[in-house]
Amino acid sequence: MLFVGSARNGMGPRLLACFACGLPLVFIVAPLASFLAYGFFRMEGGQIVRDWSLGNYQRFFTDAVFLPVLWRTCVLCLAVAALATAIGFPVAFLLANLQGRSRYFLLLLALAPLAPLLMSYIIKIYAIRSILGGNGFLNRFLLWTGVIESPLTLFVFNLNAVLLTLTVLLIPFAILPIFLALERIPRNLIEASTDLGASNFQTFLRIVLPLCLPGIVTAATFVFVLAIGDFLTPQMVGGQSGFTFGRIVHSQFGTAFNWPFGAALSAILATVVISVIALAGRLERRRA
Repeated sequence: MLFVGSARNGMGPRLLACFACGLPLVFIVAPLASFLAYGFFRMEGGQIVRDWSLGNYQRFFTDAVFLPVLWRTCVLCLAVAALATAIGFPVAFLLANLQGRSRYFLLLLALAPLAPLLMSYIIKIYAIRSILGGNGFLNRFLLWTGVIESPLTLFVFNLNAVLLTLTVLLIPFAILPIFLALERIPRNLIEASTDLGASNFQTFLRIVLPLCLPGIVTAATFVFVLAIGDFLTPQMVGGQSGFTFGRIVHSQFGTAFNWPFGAALSAILATVVISVIALAGRLERRRA
C-alpha cells in the first residue's frame, strides 16, 4: 500500500530513477575514482603513503623506458586493428551477401571463438604458439617442403608473434560490426546503381564502402581497445623482446606490488583508449 501510494504521488518513478543512477555510481564510478586516486599516492618501505603528489606521472614522463614502450604498443595495436579489419571485411562482406538464414548460421560459426565456453582464451593462445613455435606446425611444414633449411624464429617470442596472435584472436570482433553495417545498407540503392549502369566495382566503391565506413571504424576501434589492454598474450608469446605497456602495468600490480604507480600507468592507458574512442566517434559523426 505504501508503494502504491508513493507511485500515485509520483515518488515511484523518482525512486526508480535514483536506484538506476545510484547503481552505476556505487559499483562503477566510486571504485574507479578510488582506483585513480591511488595514482597520486606513493610507496615507501613497502607501504602506501597517502600523500597527494604527481610523482608517479613525473616518473612516467622522465623515465626513458615507459614512453617508448607506450608508443610501440600503440603502433602494434594499430597494426593489429588494421590487419584484423582488413581480414574481417571480406568475411563480413561475403556473409552479408548470402541469402536466407545461412548467413546467420555462418556468422555464428565465425563468432564462435568469442564464446569462452567453446574454447578458453589461454588454450587458443597455446594453440597459436604451438603452430608458430620453433617445432610448430608451420616450421615443420616449411622444412618438409624444403622452403627453409632451419626453423624460423621470426614469429617466436617477439612482437611479430604478438601481432599475429592478437590479430587471429580479435578477428571475430572486427567481423560483427562490419557485418551489421553492411546489412543495414538498403538493397534498393545497390539495385539502382546497377540499373544506372555501374559495375560491381563502382557500386562497391561509391555506395557500399562509404555506407559501411562507420562499421569499419567501429571494428578497428574495438580491436584496438581490446589489443592495447591485453597483457596475457604478450606475456605468453612475446618473450623479452615482445614487451608491451600492458605487461608493464601488470608487473606493477603483480610483481613490484607498486599499486600507486600501476594506477598511474592505468590512468595513462585509459586516457589513450578514451582519446582513440573519441577520435573514432568524431570521424563517424563527420562522415554522417
